[in-house]
Amino acid sequence: MSLDVSPDLLAAAERGEVADQEFAACVRASLPYAWHMISGLATRLHVEGGPFVDNTVPPNTQEERGQLLRALASDSIRGCLERYFGVRLAFQNCHRVAVFPAADGQPGMESGAYRRFVSPRAQLLNQSPELRDC
Repeated sequence: MSLDVSPDLLAAAERGEVADQEFAACVRASLPYAWHMISGLATRLHVEGGPFVDNTVPPNTQEERGQLLRALASDSIRGCLERYFGVRLAFQNCHRVAVFPAADGQPGMESGAYRRFVSPRAQLLNQSPELRDC
C-alpha cells in the first residue's frame, strides 16, 4: 500500500474529487522521506536558481527507497508533488531525483535541461555497477 489513507479522506474520495491540499497532506504523512527530499530540493531550486537541483545520495534504508519509488512511480502522487512545490520532477536510478523550474509557473513545461536529464543518453551515462540492484 502506497499511502496511509484516513477514513475521512477515503470517505471524501468516495463522494467525489479530493482537493490537492488534502491529498498532499496524506502524501506528506505517508511518505515522509520522499516528501522531505523533494521539499528540500524544491527549496534549494527556488533559493539557488539554476536549471535544476538533484539528489545523488542513496537512501539509508529500503523503507526510504520504497517511499521514494512509490512517490515517483505514481502519476497522481508525482503530479501532486509537482503542483504543490511548483516544479517538474525527473527520476533516474533508485535515488537520483531532480527538480526543475516549472516554466511560467506551470509544472510539466519542459526545459532543455529537463529533456537532457530524461534522455536515454543521460540514463545510460548515469549507470554504475553498484546501482544495478538498488
